[in-house]
Amino acid sequence: MDTCPIPAQSLETYYHIEGGQLERQYKEHLSDYGQWEQKDHADKWLLFPDNIGTHLSIDETSLSNGELYTIITNKAAKGRKGALVAIIEGTNADDINEILDKIPQEVLGAVQEVTLDMSDSMRKIIRHSFPRAQRVIDRFHVQKLAFDAIQQMRIEHRWDAINAETDAKEEAKLTGEKYISELLPNGDSPKQLLARSRYLLFKSPDKWSDSQKVRAKILFEKYPDLQQAYSLTHSLRMIYNKNTLKDTARLSLAKWYNKVADSQFKSFNTIAATIYEHYDEILNFFVNRSTNAAAESFNAKIKSFRASLRGVTDIKFFLFRLYKIYA
Repeated sequence: MDTCPIPAQSLETYYHIEGGQLERQYKEHLSDYGQWEQKDHADKWLLFPDNIGTHLSIDETSLSNGELYTIITNKAAKGRKGALVAIIEGTNADDINEILDKIPQEVLGAVQEVTLDMSDSMRKIIRHSFPRAQRVIDRFHVQKLAFDAIQQMRIEHRWDAINAETDAKEEAKLTGEKYISELLPNGDSPKQLLARSRYLLFKSPDKWSDSQKVRAKILFEKYPDLQQAYSLTHSLRMIYNKNTLKDTARLSLAKWYNKVADSQFKSFNTIAATIYEHYDEILNFFVNRSTNAAAESFNAKIKSFRASLRGVTDIKFFLFRLYKIYA
C-alpha cells in the first residue's frame, strides 16, 4: 500500500500557492508579457488597428488612482475578444489624435459611426481621427440632463420645506406653543414627501407602485412646477421611445425644445443650450438607434476586473491582461 510522503497536517500547506507568488510566476515566466511588443508604451497608449470596425464607441474611464484613460471599442465584438481598439492615457483631444494618427488613414476612414457622450474633447477626437463617421450622442446622457434638472428643482423645494419647518419650530418655541408638524394625506411631512419622491421622478408613470402613485398625486398638487417639469422629462423619454424616423424626431424635439423655453425653469437652461449645440448629433440616434451602452458595459467590466484584483499596482501588467482578454 502506497503511503503519502507528506504528513497529513502539511497537505494543505503543500498544495497552497500564495496569490501574489502565482501572479509573479505568471507575469515573469508563464506569460509572454516580457516579449509583449507594446510593453514599453503600454501605460501611455495601446492600439489594436485590426479590431477597428464600422461602428465604434468612445468613452473615458479611470484605471488607477483617478487617472483617466480614453477607451475606444468595437461594438461588433459585443464586449468580448476583439472589442478593444485603443486605450490612451488622458482625455486631451490633441494628445489622443496624435496617437490615433499612427493608424493608417484608410483604416480610420472606414469607420461609419461613433457613439459618444457630450464631451467636446470626444467630438474633436472623432472629427479629426474618424472624419467620415457619423457622431451619435448617447440618448441616456441627454435624458440624464433632464433628470438632473427636475431633481435640482425637487432639492430646492426640499430645502425650502426644511427651512420652513425649522422656522415654525423656532416660532413655536418663542410663543411657548407645542409644535405640530404638517402631515399630508399619505402621512408624509412636506420634507419627507420631497425626499421620498426622488425615485418616482425617474420612472415612467406606468412603473409607479401604488404608494408612489399616491405620493406623486400629492406631490404634483402641492408643487405644480414639479408636475410640469416631470411632464417635460417624460415627454423627452417618449420622443426617444416612440420616434423611429429622424425627420419625425426632429419635429418632436423642436416642439419639446420650445416647451422647455416656455417653462422658464432655470434648471432646464442647460438642457436647452445642450440641445441647441448638439442638435444634429442628438438626432443621429434615430438613424440606427445607437447608444453608448457598449462603452458603459465595457467600463463596468474593467472596474469589475480591477476590483477582483483589489486595485491596480502595476498599470502596464494590468493593461497586458486586458489586452489578452479583450484585444
